[in-house]
Amino acid sequence: MNDGLDDMTIDILLNPNVAYVLLVGGFLMAILALFAPGTGIIELIALFTIVLAGISIYYLPTNTWALIILIMGIIPFLLALRYSHKYIYLALATIALIVGSLFLFKPRNGVLAIDPILAVFVSVVAVGFMWFIGTKGVEAASRTPVHDMERLIGMVGVAETEILEEGTVYIDGENWTARSQDRIPERAHVRVISREGLVLIVELADQENI
Repeated sequence: MNDGLDDMTIDILLNPNVAYVLLVGGFLMAILALFAPGTGIIELIALFTIVLAGISIYYLPTNTWALIILIMGIIPFLLALRYSHKYIYLALATIALIVGSLFLFKPRNGVLAIDPILAVFVSVVAVGFMWFIGTKGVEAASRTPVHDMERLIGMVGVAETEILEEGTVYIDGENWTARSQDRIPERAHVRVISREGLVLIVELADQENI
């Protein structure tokens, strides 16, 4: 019984369509893991999938030139993220993925090893997925941090509690932990002079300059 299951597993892994889906799926999971690190589950799934794809590819006759085209398809995709005419670059990336996918494995008896419909579908989905993840990553990288504490230096706020060594101040619409060398009474105006990590260093504000 076990030998039967092992033979069935080997047959599945040596199916070019299965190997292709595992390869692309593992690659996409790896990209997702890079942009959304978390519990490590995504990383493990990506690693497991890529290992299975590697085993399949090792035993299947592969066209090196098609694999190169498949990998080179990432270049126009990256250009689409950086420059205008993004749809032209995305089209080139999709075409490269489709061509590389179709000829990744050598034909069997003159028939393409990868199902053309599967190759087109997976390539389009892969480009769409990478575009979504890539654009979100670019937006996150270019976005100003929500809690840019350097911008708070010089601002004036109100002491929510008495500050004696440490307390709470309300500045720029948020409550912050604050510290002062001198006692500052509750409801007094304070000015941020520096910060230590997430703690604001404040002083009693000059009422005439508020």
